[in-house]
Amino acid sequence: MIRKFKAGDWVKIRGVFNAPKMKVLKYTPMKDTVSGLVNNDTYLECVWYENGERKMEVFHQNKLIKYIEAKEVVNTV
Repeated sequence: MIRKFKAGDWVKIRGVFNAPKMKVLKYTPMKDTVSGLVNNDTYLECVWYENGERKMEVFHQNKLIKYIEAKEVVNTV
């Protein structure tokens, strides 16, 4: 599978309105429970902060979307 993100990208959980903004640390190997094969290209280790506490979790890349911060548009007319 093609890697959708790279280390340092900002992501959010797809479909969750109030999901935290998370930073991608790295792709991490995960063993498939059915086939027993190790997959190096689909699971991401992400980090975020909640109430001053550092949280870390592994997500499948298809559950995440790239976070794009909205920029303010200034009318110069």
